[in-house]
Amino acid sequence: MIRRFLLVAVSFLSFLAAAPFPAAIAFAQAPDEVAFGTGEVTIETAQGPHVFTVELAQTPPQRARGLMFRRALDAGRGMLFLYPREQQVLMWMKDTYIPLDMLFIDGQGRIARIVENAVPLSTDLIPSGSAVRWVLELAGGTAARLKIREGDSVGHLAILREGAPR
Repeated sequence: MIRRFLLVAVSFLSFLAAAPFPAAIAFAQAPDEVAFGTGEVTIETAQGPHVFTVELAQTPPQRARGLMFRRALDAGRGMLFLYPREQQVLMWMKDTYIPLDMLFIDGQGRIARIVENAVPLSTDLIPSGSAVRWVLELAGGTAARLKIREGDSVGHLAILREGAPR
């Protein structure tokens, strides 16, 4: 009996190790196990600045969890994903129950790509399209409502620290 339990446990752990990183983290953790810091992000648009209170996804487990399992995202709220360097980024909506606007932000703090109203629960990959340093997720429809466009600048302490212009 103990031998069978150990065999099942080892098989399960092998499965997790072989799974793609986000899937392994999402599968291995309960929805309430990842804590996030918070901050403010300002998007400078042609209509003026828009300020959002965001949760900060800075570590691999935080980035893997993102806004999964959330049932609502208030206006003026979001999540900022911070990466250690500019890179191609792939996002998805697995276990995310709300539509999101994804703003892919380059190393200069400019919005390089916007994906509006990403489909809840989809496992389709959403590419950044170019090397980016940050991804800002907002409630679906926010970009259109506030006329946020590619090329608009984004300010956050982490972005400003990297020397990006405001």
